[in-house]
Amino acid sequence: MTDPRFAQLLKERIGLDAESVGDAVIERAVRLRSHKVSAGNAEHYWRLLQGSAEEVQALIEAVIVPETWFFRYPESFGALAELASRRVLELAGTRPLRVLSLPCSTGEEPYSIVMALLDAGLPPSAFQVDALDVSRAVLERAEEGRYGRNSFRGSNLAFRDRHFSADGNDYQLAEAVRRKVRFRSGNLLAPGLLAGEAPYDYVFCRNLLIYFDRPTQEQVVDVLRRLARPDGVLFIGPAEASLMSRAGLRPLGVPQSFAFPLSSEEPPSPPAALNWKAPAPMPVPTARPVAPKTAPARPRPMVKPEQAPAVPVGNALAEIARLANSGQAAEARRSCETLLAEKGPDAEVFYWLGLLADAQGQGSEAQGFYRKALYLQPDHQESLQHLAALLAAQGDAAGARRLQERAARGVKRNG
Repeated sequence: MTDPRFAQLLKERIGLDAESVGDAVIERAVRLRSHKVSAGNAEHYWRLLQGSAEEVQALIEAVIVPETWFFRYPESFGALAELASRRVLELAGTRPLRVLSLPCSTGEEPYSIVMALLDAGLPPSAFQVDALDVSRAVLERAEEGRYGRNSFRGSNLAFRDRHFSADGNDYQLAEAVRRKVRFRSGNLLAPGLLAGEAPYDYVFCRNLLIYFDRPTQEQVVDVLRRLARPDGVLFIGPAEASLMSRAGLRPLGVPQSFAFPLSSEEPPSPPAALNWKAPAPMPVPTARPVAPKTAPARPRPMVKPEQAPAVPVGNALAEIARLANSGQAAEARRSCETLLAEKGPDAEVFYWLGLLADAQGQGSEAQGFYRKALYLQPDHQESLQHLAALLAAQGDAAGARRLQERAARGVKRNG
């Protein structure tokens, strides 16, 4: 069991709720760092932490395992491009648009913001993007602008051809995109964070609040309100929509954009059709075979073999992803249901149904689909993580912790 002193230290420094990530994640980070600098002696390592800001930072970076890629939740960038295009016209050159990404991790999000705005036709002088993260290590990687294949997911990678050059097995981001982002180290909970900066038109803070307890969540929402203009817009993660609603905010109305205007007035009307097309569709889960390695006995499909569709299941999932990313949630859901009827219960299909319900704010229904996926495939990592996030957002810290520990055990076995 993790020494509670380490969890408390992380909560004090970065607001991390240990229950949201699970004891196993913190225990692993402490073990790795203590073996590196204290020969595995936890007590000696604890004393070292008391006098070394550098080692505290190293522990934070060992706990933080960023999972990101370019144009994650692509509808967010489509909504941003439309809103920004309108606001640039309203500003008429009086000032540049200001966009903030925090935590920015290894840079995929802020660079996606820049590429989305450039591809929407905004001149480089019309906007500036700031990016903040507590981890110095990830900031160094972000500033380098060099990325491996894992940062590019989905089948439509035209943006990579426009903004990157191949360099061996990696891709180097164009200087024109890199120079539009200002990276800096900072703690979201530090007093006076970015106090000297003008407020931002758009603030991206996605998949962070779910790791905090309720008081810290409220504190962070207050910080985000302070950083943004009164007429600004917050972009958050799918599982955090209920937190924004609890704070009195209403969604913009663009499906799967997870955008919340701060103004108490009527939110700006969403465009009837987004002109900007998301360049990278939502990734199809392909890390494991569609059929689980070990799954409970399940009913046979109620169709004859010759009636099964000729399209492989993997291709059917790609089509579901395409429909979801184009805003056709109802069509994507019908495709999932058709696939279940033709092929029988399948963990990946139930996971996609969960994602679709999750994105539409149907938390209870999403939980049911994630649980079905886990019944068929108990180590389904994505379902474990998304279900944990939903439970955490609803205040079920114990349930979220159990799922996070299951996910951590699965990663350890597969690693």
